[in-house]
Amino acid sequence: MTTPHVTGAATAADEDAAEGRVYDVAGEDWDKIITAGDEDRSDNEQIVVNMGPQHPSTHGVLRLVLTLEGETVTDVRASIGYLHTGIEKNMEYRTWTQGTTFITRADYLMPLYNEMAYVLSTERLLGIEDKIPERAQLIRVLLLELQRITSHLGGIGPFGMELGATTIFLHGLRMREEILDLFELITGLRMNHAFIRPGGVAQDLPPGGLEKVREFLRKAPSRVRDLRKLIDANPVFSARTKGVAYMDLEGCMALGVTGPMLRATGLPWDLRKSRPYLGYETFDFDVITESSCDTYGRYMVRVREIEESLKIVEQAVDRLADRSGVKDDPWMVSDAKIGWPARLSLGPDGMGPSPEHIAHIMGQSMEALIHHFKLVTEGFRVPAGQAYVPIESPKGELACHVVSDGGTRPYRAHLRDPSFHHMQAVSVLCEGGNLADVIPAIASIDPVIGGVDR
Repeated sequence: MTTPHVTGAATAADEDAAEGRVYDVAGEDWDKIITAGDEDRSDNEQIVVNMGPQHPSTHGVLRLVLTLEGETVTDVRASIGYLHTGIEKNMEYRTWTQGTTFITRADYLMPLYNEMAYVLSTERLLGIEDKIPERAQLIRVLLLELQRITSHLGGIGPFGMELGATTIFLHGLRMREEILDLFELITGLRMNHAFIRPGGVAQDLPPGGLEKVREFLRKAPSRVRDLRKLIDANPVFSARTKGVAYMDLEGCMALGVTGPMLRATGLPWDLRKSRPYLGYETFDFDVITESSCDTYGRYMVRVREIEESLKIVEQAVDRLADRSGVKDDPWMVSDAKIGWPARLSLGPDGMGPSPEHIAHIMGQSMEALIHHFKLVTEGFRVPAGQAYVPIESPKGELACHVVSDGGTRPYRAHLRDPSFHHMQAVSVLCEGGNLADVIPAIASIDPVIGGVDR
């Protein structure tokens, strides 16, 4: 047995218990790599190159240890852990609602998806999945599809820059900034929102919010067309991506690869269609597939998914607009012992409970005051058990496995992050290819190391 992602010679005991050489990876392993490499290179011209963790094209603090024979990559070892934040462990010391402020910071290019995966699992434990207001579900879908677009643009734009096309980056950045402005208008923040909460969302759409989204939708199709004109038929981009980093369906299934990488092999597996949630079965959109199994196919899946997400956003906006005449249309579950925060309003000191709610709990109902105090300071209790609800994130299957012991805090919360699973594919994509192809190969995975290390 040989362990992948290797760097130093193992002990004699380990070698006796396995076939061949066993390796390990640690932060201080560079001398070991050179020593081991000297032994392996006694009869050839291989060299070892350390790429990252500060390299701009490794999509964060990812370290790659490459063994080269000329320009050919013969071995790739991914070293992770440089961005470990202890998010999952910290969640064990916060209430179920406070957990959203931590989980949102895992994959920082799709924070709303982190929140959604955690909240859906929590709501399943609470047994309130069928009690979430329709308005809250529509707001969730609206935000998630906008987030999908920003995530894909955050992969496509830098991808172009890594290949030397800064104009592609600027076009992608322009459209992404417009969506981040919408997020700031709706949630108050450009990222790390903690907006999706157990039971619904933190607050309703602000006045004029739908109009701002419609204004974006009017401009977005031309933005996407401009981006595709720069990329699709670009001979340099095609030469650097077609036939590069090949991985077929069998390889994806063996390594647990999902999302655009899987759909680029021709398999139309999208959890929004295959196992619908949030009412996605009521929306009209197509599952995008390609059959090239290469870097170019993964790009095409992502850019075409942007167009499908725009269709879903438009449908969500129309449905929310149709509900404008609904009286008392809630965005948080009606159970006062779970739904928090209470109705909010913007005052001179910032966002907080509305004056009407404060007047109610302070002057009309002692029980309401007690519930509010316990809900904010202690949190609600979640029945003992465990739940895992997968969703289709921009990068693949994302879920949060939550475990409750019946208390007010998660006993355990563990993310199934697609970037972590997809890092297994680095050696498959890169070994046997050229050194220059490592960059597009990593970009086609579109990993975010915050989700890998968390």
